[in-house]
Amino acid sequence: MVSFRKVFVRVIKFALLALQLWAYSVAWAEEDVSDKRRTKKTSSSEESYHSTHHQHQKTKRSPRKSDGEEHATPTPSPKERPTKESPEGAVVETDSLPTVANVATEKPENIREFKSQPPHVQQLLREALALTERNLTYKYGSSDPSAGGMDCSGFIYYVLTRSGFKDVPRDSSEQYAWIRQNSNFHAVLSRDSKSFEFRELRPGDLMFWSGTYKVNREIPVSHVMIYLGTEKSTKKPVMVGASDGRSYDGVRRNGVSVFDFKMPSGQPNSADPDLISRFDGYGTIPGLREPVRANEARNFSESNDEQTAEPTPKRNEKPLSNGD
Repeated sequence: MVSFRKVFVRVIKFALLALQLWAYSVAWAEEDVSDKRRTKKTSSSEESYHSTHHQHQKTKRSPRKSDGEEHATPTPSPKERPTKESPEGAVVETDSLPTVANVATEKPENIREFKSQPPHVQQLLREALALTERNLTYKYGSSDPSAGGMDCSGFIYYVLTRSGFKDVPRDSSEQYAWIRQNSNFHAVLSRDSKSFEFRELRPGDLMFWSGTYKVNREIPVSHVMIYLGTEKSTKKPVMVGASDGRSYDGVRRNGVSVFDFKMPSGQPNSADPDLISRFDGYGTIPGLREPVRANEARNFSESNDEQTAEPTPKRNEKPLSNGD
């Protein structure tokens, strides 16, 4: 009887020991699986971080594209609320930090044609050039210098409003239509700045471009500036306005500045091959001038050459056909 009890106790102890060992093995297995999951999750997180960091560095190193002299693409913030000058159809890009102004200025007395202009024109040019002395950057959607910068049509809007003009449109395409409807407009098809098409260009005229960036407008004009005249020192034609890529005296400028007037190259935009900048023409601000006088101003191409080419003698030629 005693022997049976001993055997029974031993069997019970062995069963308990086996059960305890089984419980330990299950716990070890679960811990091993958990460790593997944590290791896999950590590895995945590290891979994701390195991938994101690599992409960030790659993006950071990528140079910002520009279309050269033909007015660099305007750069509003993608989160900025659209304005009349920034339609939803515009293709734009920007840096996260504000661009520092790099501007040039000029005294009115250094413009060759300045003294021969009517008082209203002189006052307009003084108002425009005064803004170039305030170190204003190019700020898309702004027409207020107190904001630290302005865009091209915002500059025109501010200067004309300050000069007493009423009902001035806000964006460049509407300013173009305003000129076409209420004043004289001179279209320019030539790519040569010495073309006869510039003979009527005078200080104070508004100058218009299209194709400087993509716009979704009925009239695709996208850039505007004020013609100043020709410099006494260089005899170069110059203009004033706001830009984030045009140049003056061989240096790219950003902000409200004086710029050299150069015709677009006719080449596609390096950032967007579908864009080709072109100079559309110029026109007189409604109400700025009296009827044109022959000696009021000289054409800037004539100022550059200092000589007017002799007219070519007519030759006896057969009349052109209707097809020509």
